[in-house]
Amino acid sequence: MGTYAKLARRALETESPVMVHIQELLRGAKDAISLAQGVVYWQPPEQALRRVQDIVWEPSTSSYGADEGLPELRVALLEKLRQENKLTRSSVMVTAGANQAFVNLVLTLCDPGDSVIMFIPYYFNAYMSFQMTGINNILVGPSDPKTLHPDIEWLERTLSQEDNKPVPKLVTVVNPGNPSGSYIPPPLLQKIADVCKRAGAWLVVDNTYEYFMYDGLKHSCIEDSHIVNIFSFSKVYGMMGWRVGYIAYPTEVEGLSDQLLKVQDNIPICASIIGQRLALYSLEVGPEWIRERVQGLVKNREMLKKALSPLGEDAVKGGEGAIYLWAKLPDKFPDDFEVVKWLLRNHGVVVIPGSASGGPGYIRISFGGLKEADCLIAATRLRKGLEELLRVGMV
Repeated sequence: MGTYAKLARRALETESPVMVHIQELLRGAKDAISLAQGVVYWQPPEQALRRVQDIVWEPSTSSYGADEGLPELRVALLEKLRQENKLTRSSVMVTAGANQAFVNLVLTLCDPGDSVIMFIPYYFNAYMSFQMTGINNILVGPSDPKTLHPDIEWLERTLSQEDNKPVPKLVTVVNPGNPSGSYIPPPLLQKIADVCKRAGAWLVVDNTYEYFMYDGLKHSCIEDSHIVNIFSFSKVYGMMGWRVGYIAYPTEVEGLSDQLLKVQDNIPICASIIGQRLALYSLEVGPEWIRERVQGLVKNREMLKKALSPLGEDAVKGGEGAIYLWAKLPDKFPDDFEVVKWLLRNHGVVVIPGSASGGPGYIRISFGGLKEADCLIAATRLRKGLEELLRVGMV
């Protein structure tokens, strides 16, 4: 037998993407309804799509663009950041979605062997991004069991240098959260930023769900020389397949732009030109178009909260923002992935196992991907499944 070339250890040691497992399960299921993937049910604004149709034949649509993004899109984004996010000291790079934005930042800000910090429950793709870039010292901090807010005291202890270990290089949070749907209020976010600054650590904030706020809550951002903000067009404008996101990074940090460009040029070169055009045209429609659709998700959220009620009043957390609820399964069902498979097999509804986000014994439920009528069907199936699970188990 011949000798085989070996695969990279960093790839082998990276966890498998949970959504790939879910998609495989769904391919073998009949008439299943998904409450799993973080998507929205709407498409981009109609007027923006019509304008994109008109530029398909333009030669520039099929050419490379500037690595950092189309100039006119970046100008529009800087204005949006200034007006809506109150970010006035940031520069912009357009990426192929928020996930690619995060990979750009990890490759630019971290070295193999560095330690980084996340909080349970964490976003599984961000965790994988650290693993596949050789950053295996991932410190996973606790969150408040009621609010799911990051434990600021743990963070302060961990970022201190009392034990003479190297200070973690980077801290990351998603706000509002994926997979939790919890919202970090401005005073706590500022405390996290202050702790990071004192320790000389980067803070990367993923604001993908900035418009997905409920119950009168309002999203806010912060900026400083050690803070990088990530944004996305995927959910807000229903552009999941168009793959457009962006990084707002501190202009004042010398050399940061040049290093980000090195990574960008070697991954996508530039985000899809037609996707960037659609993003620009969608921005012109404005945020009210988004907020109208987001508020329509409140009914979905309430339906699914009721569907989860068999688990008990204190079992369901999050949902202040984003498109997720985070629910604790009974202790006698510690294998959340087995419960996920059982629900799909027996009740035709699929959710995400919490173990993918560092929370074994939990499930993540997405309420953004279905119109109200379909969400009612999914909620009915989920409730029936949970009632049966509690009554007789996975028989």
